[in-house]
Parts: sequence; structure tokens; C-alpha cells
Amino acid sequence: MKKLFLFSLLFAAAFANNSYAQSTEVYKQKGYILTVENQDPAFSQPVIDKLVETFFEVYPKLSKTYNKKATKTVKFVIDTAYGGVAATANARVVFSSKYMTKHPKDIDVVTHEVMHIVQDYGDSNGPGWLTEGIADYARFKFGVDNAGANWTLPAYKSTQSYENAYRVTARFLVWVENNVKAGLVKDFDAQLRAHTFTDNSWKNATGKTLDELWAAYSANPNLNMV
Repeated sequence: MKKLFLFSLLFAAAFANNSYAQSTEVYKQKGYILTVENQDPAFSQPVIDKLVETFFEVYPKLSKTYNKKATKTVKFVIDTAYGGVAATANARVVFSSKYMTKHPKDIDVVTHEVMHIVQDYGDSNGPGWLTEGIADYARFKFGVDNAGANWTLPAYKSTQSYENAYRVTARFLVWVENNVKAGLVKDFDAQLRAHTFTDNSWKNATGKTLDELWAAYSANPNLNMV
């Protein structure tokens, strides 16, 4: 009986500690609902506040621009076990508490990840490098403090490929929009969500194949930013 009582006390203590370690807050603003589950009791509350603030600033804009049907209910998880930077699936974004603690100014990780929620391509036939390139394009266009994180589009290098994804592809997309076809990303995003995107989409939109566009970009990669 004493052993059983002691076990019950230990279980209760463990449960209490776990409850303390994991907290959940729900934020609501203009029809959007964000649930934040924090699994790290040492994680900075000001960083959580900034994650929340960034979500409510960029997600409605991304949804309005690219996908008005995007879900209005999203969950953030501050994960102590996740070894990457962040990952998104099913309107749930997992952030590495270790990464965000070391890089508290890299707040536009939110912008990249919630763009994936807006994309909502499902079992798309489109290339993964383009999906990630569009997400970093969105970060470039809609990010709230890329400068604070020292995040920029990389300079062109001859060793690069459009298939490098992320910032390399994002820079290429910016160049195509500035020099060849305005609105290309929005069109491609819609095609990817509708599963109508094909390799011919590049030529249909610009008159050039993907390889021809990359060759032109490589010859003169200046972004001609206004």
C-alpha cells in the first residue's frame, strides 16, 4: 500500500512538471485563430510574442494575395526535440526551440512556413524546389524584418541551379517577374494548387522554356529592383 501511495505521488509530481513544461495559448484576431503550444519552459516569451505578431501581420496578407480559401485556424508548436529550423504540415508549424533561441531575430521563419499553409498544394505534381522557392519568394516580398535576421537573396553564382530551391530559386523568380513576366509567381501558385502546373507552364507564361529563362538570367542576373 505504501509503495502504491508513493507511486501515485511520483506520478502526480511528474504530471505536474509536464503540465508546467508545456503551455498552450490561443490567440484570436479578425477571424484568424492561432494556437501556440510551448514545450520549452525556458523559451523566451518576447520571442513567442513576436512569432504571434508576425503571424497576424503576414498570414492574412498571404491568404488574401494567393489563396483566399486558406484555413484561418493555425497551430504553432515550440518543440524541444526538433532538430531542424521549422517544418509545416496540416496547418501546424513546428519551430525548433533551440534554433529560435539562438536566432531570435529570424522571425520571418514564420513568413516562409505559413506560406506553405497558404500554398496547400496537397499531392501536387509540381517540383519541390519550386514550392520552397515560392515560400522564400513570399518571405522576400512579405517579410517583416528580414534585415534584422541578416536574411537576403543570394548573389548569382555560376554554380547555382534553379533546382537549388529556397533563396536561390526565389531570386530567380524575382528576376523573371521583373524582367519577363509580372505576376508569374501568383499564376504558378494557383496552378500548383489546382494541380494543373506542367513543365510547359514556363513557356506558356513567358514564351521561353525554364532552361531558356535560366540561361537568360545567368547572362544578366541583375534584379533591376525599383
